[in-house]
Formats: sequence, structure tokens, C-alpha cells
Amino acid sequence: MSANPATPADKAGKPEKPEKHEQREPSFRISKYLKMPFWAQILGGLVLGVLLGWIARDQDVDWLVTTLSKVGDTFIGLLKLAVAPLVFFAILVSITNLRKVNNAARLATRTLLWFMITSLIAVAIGLTIGLLTNPGSGTGLTPKDGKAPDHAGSWIDFLTGIIPTDVITPFTELNVLQIVFMAAVAGIAVLKIGDKAQPILELSESVLALLQKALWWVIKLSPIGTVGLIGFAIADYGWNLISKYATFTADIYIGCALVMFGVYPLLLATVAKVNPLQFFKGAWPAIQLAFVSRSSVGTMPVTQKVTERLGVPKEYTSFAVPFGATTKMDGCAAIYPSIAAIFVAQIFDVNLGIKEYLLIAFVSVVGSAATAGLTGATVMLTLTLSTLGLPMEGVGLLLAIDPVLDMMRTATNVAGQALVPVIVAAREKILDHEAYDSASASPLDEFDGTDTPEDAAPSRAVPATV
Repeated sequence: MSANPATPADKAGKPEKPEKHEQREPSFRISKYLKMPFWAQILGGLVLGVLLGWIARDQDVDWLVTTLSKVGDTFIGLLKLAVAPLVFFAILVSITNLRKVNNAARLATRTLLWFMITSLIAVAIGLTIGLLTNPGSGTGLTPKDGKAPDHAGSWIDFLTGIIPTDVITPFTELNVLQIVFMAAVAGIAVLKIGDKAQPILELSESVLALLQKALWWVIKLSPIGTVGLIGFAIADYGWNLISKYATFTADIYIGCALVMFGVYPLLLATVAKVNPLQFFKGAWPAIQLAFVSRSSVGTMPVTQKVTERLGVPKEYTSFAVPFGATTKMDGCAAIYPSIAAIFVAQIFDVNLGIKEYLLIAFVSVVGSAATAGLTGATVMLTLTLSTLGLPMEGVGLLLAIDPVLDMMRTATNVAGQALVPVIVAAREKILDHEAYDSASASPLDEFDGTDTPEDAAPSRAVPATV
């Protein structure tokens, strides 16, 4: 028997289901597209960028080349716009946050020590690859193809350049090293003053939250920026230019891959005694964003959040990640300059010996702050070449291919910046293993750029050790 139709009385207490209309279907599809995983959006941007770049170059479409260039430059410009104030307030707040952590000096020392250890390993791998592959041989390039940069970095410039002559110029000229110096001084002063400086600290925390939110909006534009950056690289450089640097490019990518997927997992498994796969699952949103944006500082808010998601206490993370974003550069300051120095020496027919290789290692460990987390590693390269006495024209040889290399270098930088806090936290027994083991490669959409103390997971102070 069929059921009796419902009477009006039966329907009285039941809300009617809204009727489905055909015109709602398009909006549903758009919403579904916007909810695509961030990695899929980035991958789509990469594919579209390569396609448009190939069309622009093959068909000689000038307006498309210009458009791709403007899109990429605008994206990078928006990232750089936030760099100066973000670095200042992130370093200031991170230093003051150390007051909430027991054994802060010990944590800072251990962090710096592991920065140096991983940098030494990375530069050793870079030198080994360079010596085995001879990246400067058979390229067809000559010293005449190089052009000296307008300004070459030197140790005098590096040391004297740390201290600014005024408080405005570092921000207008984006001298990140000087900004870090001023932020460190301000942070220490806030700690020394105590309660009287609390309003300044609260204002700094509010401004930092504002900057992170604004930067998050820029990060959401990464798929569009990817189209412009990758497309212009293909349209401007072409495969012919890349082929001249095939060995050098392969060396950089292989060296970075060995460090990121070889050395880092080994350290996680043997030193931190945690599952390496869980690290990459948790840190993947930051690594993929770094590959696209080519900016360690621009990626810093996401790096900090994924590091917290991996179980590192918030108070320690807020110090270690900003510190690493301006000084920890295994890709740009270790692998790249070591291979690049060998490349330039071979082009200019200069013999390098044990002394020169030791100097490269020294520069990589001590001078890595010169890269300052910005796109590109030209300052670090000029510092290395000037220390070795190699011609500055070698910089001009590598500028053409730099954007292609910088993606992998920056991804390696950011992976290392998340790795060291995990290692130190595990060694100091403050790592939340339950959070680490449950970390997943969830969409980047979870990170909204705001992380209030109420939302953050409760963190633990570093216990005293004997």
C-alpha cells in the first residue's frame, strides 16, 4: 500500500526543504573550484604558466610577455612590501616571547648550533657535487659573457652594514640585516624595561597580527603569481638558455634535493628520533609556498604555523622561525654559492684548492645572514666570490638563470627553517609527539594568517635540564 499523502496538519511542524533551482548550479561549481586544495591551485598555475610562456616565446607575443612579467613582478612586489615591517615586529616579538620559556639562552644557542651544523653539511654536499660534475665545463660560456654587478659584497660591507646610520633608510632600501639589528635591540630593551614597556609590546603584537593577516591575502594570490613568474621565465629565458646551464641547474636541484630529502630525514630519524614522513606532511604547505614565492620571509607566517602544527611550542617557534627566516639558508647560502664558485672558477680558468674550499664553507656558515630571506642570493654570491678573489663578472653569468634556481633554493631554506626547531625541541624534550605524529598535509586554507593566544594550542615551558 502506498503511504497516505501528508496533510497540512502533518506539514505544519516540519520546515519545507528549499527547492533546487537550476540557476544555482554555476555558483556551486565556482565555489567548488575555489575550494580546491592549495597544492592543486599552485600546480595549475605552474602548468598554465609554462603553457603561456611557451606560447609567448614561440609565437613572439610581446603583450603576453609583458603581462606575465607584470603579474609576476606585482606578486613579488606585494610580498616585499610586507618584508621590512614584518621582519622588524616578528624579531622584536620573538625575542620578548623568550621570556616565557625556561632556559631561553640554551634554546637560542642550540638553535644557532644546529643552523651551523646543517649549513656545513649542505656546503659539503654542494662542493662534492660541483667537483664531481664540473658545471662550468662545456657550457660554451666565456668571461666576456659575464658582467660585473654594480656593487659587490665584501666582509667590510657586511660587518659595517649591520649597524644602520638612521632608522628610516633600512626600511626604504629594504636592508633586512639592519632591520634585524634594530629589532633585536628594541626587543632586548623591552625585556629590560619590563612592565613599563608592556604597551609597546602589545602594540607590536597587534601590528604583527595585522601584517600577517595582510600577507595572508597576498599568499592566497600565489597561484596567479605562479602563472606570471613561471610564464615569464619560460618566455624570457627559453629552453636554449637553460640548456647552457643544464649541468649547473641540475647540480643545484640535485644538491637541494639531497639535503632536503636525504640529510633532513636522516637527522629527523637519528637525532630527533621522529618519523621523517610526518615532518614533510606537516611542513608541506610552507615548502610549496616557498617554491613559488621564492621568499623565505614572505613564507615565514606559514612556516611558523606548520612548525607549531608539528608539535613545537609556540613560544619557541615564534623565536626560532623568524630567526631562521633571516639567517638559515641551506639552499641560498650553502649549496648555491659552493657550486656557483666552482662554476665561475672554471669559466674564468681559476684553480681552487683546499684553502678556497674551506673559505667557501666559512662564508656559508658565517655570512648566510647576508641573504636576509629575500628573493635571490646575489649578495651571498658576491660575498663568496670576493672572499675567494674570483671575478665579479661571474655574477652576471648566473643572473640569467637565477629565478629558475631560486625556487628550489628557497624551498630548501624553508624546509631547514622548520627542521631545526623540531630537532631542538625533540632533543630538549619539549616536542609534542602526539601533535607531531598526527600532522597531516592539510590544505593551506587552514592557515588564515591570524593566530590569537586563545586559538593556539597550550605550549609547555622548557624544563630545566641537568
